[in-house]
Amino acid sequence: MTGKTYGTVSTEQRQQMSGLEFVQGLASGALPLNTIAQTLGYDVVEAESGRVVITLVPNATHLNPAGTVHGGLTAILLDSCMGLAVQSTLEKGTAQTTLEFKISLIRPITPETGEIRAEGRILNCGRRIGTADGRVTDAQGRLLAHGTTTCLIFPA
Repeated sequence: MTGKTYGTVSTEQRQQMSGLEFVQGLASGALPLNTIAQTLGYDVVEAESGRVVITLVPNATHLNPAGTVHGGLTAILLDSCMGLAVQSTLEKGTAQTTLEFKISLIRPITPETGEIRAEGRILNCGRRIGTADGRVTDAQGRLLAHGTTTCLIFPA
């Protein structure tokens, strides 16, 4: 995550960009990532219209009492990549927020898993509702978790 900054993007600046420009700015480092990305150590690494990839290397700070990565971390990665996939399809002056999401945890994640990849892809985007799905995989491409989201689309 070298060269990335953290913070927020002003409403005025966001309104001047399409959703794709915004998400690509996060991936390139031209725009700051949110501070939860800094806290948890994840990075937005790829962004194209309808598709966003986030990566993270799990470590001991992510563990639950059983010694595996807390499911909440996986939920954050999926919520982020799926929501940003929806965002990447929006026009200037339009925003989105998660209405609901569902995830399924398939395999345990530990620090020994190595880098994990959360990929969100748009399923459908209308004027008021956008849907996307997401997959979390390891370096060997094994499915660790998956999910779906429904996002509300509104004027920014």
